Amino acid sequence: MAGPELILTLSCPDRRGIVYAVARAISEGGGNIVDSQQFGDPDESVFFMRVHFADEAEGGLESWRRTFAPLADAYAMQWDLHDTSHRQRILVAVSHEGHCLNDLLYRWQTGALHADMVAVASPYGDFEGLAAGYGVPYHRLPGPDASGPQRDAALLELVTSERIELVVLARYMQILGGDACRTLAGRAINIHHSFLPSFRGARPYAQAHARGVKLIGATAHYVTEELDEGPIIEQEVARVDHAHSVAELARVGRDVECVALARAVRWHVEHRVLLHGARTVVFR
Repeated sequence: MAGPELILTLSCPDRRGIVYAVARAISEGGGNIVDSQQFGDPDESVFFMRVHFADEAEGGLESWRRTFAPLADAYAMQWDLHDTSHRQRILVAVSHEGHCLNDLLYRWQTGALHADMVAVASPYGDFEGLAAGYGVPYHRLPGPDASGPQRDAALLELVTSERIELVVLARYMQILGGDACRTLAGRAINIHHSFLPSFRGARPYAQAHARGVKLIGATAHYVTEELDEGPIIEQEVARVDHAHSVAELARVGRDVECVALARAVRWHVEHRVLLHGARTVVFR
């Protein structure tokens, strides 16, 4: 199998013949399918598909866009086409907890994450040395005395100047305002703890310990204006018991946060996540 490799993602009203039509277009255009996944939502009659194929004709991205455009019109598709050789440019925003940042930097450095870590941003200087150790520029955002809009403006300016394609809030602990959420819609991922039952506010692990929880976890989701309510990409849980101290609960929590966030980021940059209203379809 030769030639560049591309990924087609699409969603459209569900009807007969979509898979056949897509496969035929790829075959007739000189492509060879490497992997194909699809899902039809029976409740809303919406069809989702991700097709990874080799461009053996070497027609290029724009040529394939012209190939798929009539098909997309015929089936009322929302679609996109991606070159697998492109590495998305990622900015990681962090505050005082660096476990998720360190995990992502390590995965990137070892090649487990097919993307480029081009910036770390924070209102604080806690992890400037960590970023420097990985050779990633560290950018100071306005500090705690600044207003939220000032911090958002600085972050968005950095997104523009560094041509950032994905913002990862790796325990950033700052609430993005409405303008920032809208600007970064579908390209900002957040991680937060998720307990059963749920504990909000200060010292969540102490609250969990006091209630004797048996499960703790983490949720990675797209950022929206509704705090911690964006479309969920991935969740991870771990069992705990009465023997876990508050510190041990926090340690387990850090571990599951790293795992859930890393999966969400990897699936996003591999174009495995399709938005479906308040939900996501994830082709793992």
